[in-house]
Amino acid sequence: MRKLAFLLRPKWLVLAAVVLAFAFLCFSVLAPWQLGKNTSTSERNDLITRSVDADPVPISDVLTADGFPAEDEWRRVIAPGSYVADSDVLVRLRSIRDQPAYEVITPFVIDGGPTVLVNRGFVLPVEGTRAPEFEAAPAGEVTLNARVRQAEGTSREPIEDDGRLQVYNINPEQIGAAVGVDAIDGYLQLDDAQPGGLGLIELPQTDAGPYLSYGLQWLAFGIMAPLGLAYFARAEIRERRNSRAELANAMSGEPDTEPEDEAGPDEEEEFTLPTRREKRARARAALRPTTPSDPRLADRYGKNR
Repeated sequence: MRKLAFLLRPKWLVLAAVVLAFAFLCFSVLAPWQLGKNTSTSERNDLITRSVDADPVPISDVLTADGFPAEDEWRRVIAPGSYVADSDVLVRLRSIRDQPAYEVITPFVIDGGPTVLVNRGFVLPVEGTRAPEFEAAPAGEVTLNARVRQAEGTSREPIEDDGRLQVYNINPEQIGAAVGVDAIDGYLQLDDAQPGGLGLIELPQTDAGPYLSYGLQWLAFGIMAPLGLAYFARAEIRERRNSRAELANAMSGEPDTEPEDEAGPDEEEEFTLPTRREKRARARAALRPTTPSDPRLADRYGKNR
């Protein structure tokens, strides 16, 4: 166990803590986050695909006391009723075909039923980010073809800008309180060519997205991080073992025990690097003092050739 004692040093303990914390986050937070998004995206795509081929139904078939069920999102409905006059609300920070836009929300009273918010479509800003003028919703009885949508959460409080009430999310509770109506949970998104409709908001693409691959990558990272720590610890152990062996050889002064291949009588001797013993011999010879007769003796016996 002594050879593993270096793992108890502060730098190794900190490294191990960081690696284990990263692996824990991969398995408990990052991978579930991406895999959860993949699951929700797949469920949304299934709902959209089913709604495209399904015939519209009366809104009373999907309306409950609590609003619209989640499993009926994107379903096409027919809603008779009338718009609430002078109650338009703009939704800020929307993007339509990669362009900034506003979406227009107007309350709608269903015949013999509650009030629901209707997303009439989008308008593009003018002069930078200023909201443009747009047509008011028609008065009187109308029948809408629309899609059921679930309510969004709230992020900020409504603001008043350019004389219009503006919000950041389509939340019936927040918008209803701001315009003085009691709207049910959820809202309707108009189909093309509907009374009061503005720019058509198209259905989202039904591709799965990269969430599954991202989730699998985080799982792989969570596995690779501890394996990487084990690899570096093993490399450190091996390096320490080699260093101790070299130090022991240097202290003992013993010659290398590795056998050297001798060239045969008819074979040309190959060039090899000098061994430690030869290096030490050459070093001692270089330090040995010379006499006046050494050059002559060296020349006579061919040592300088």
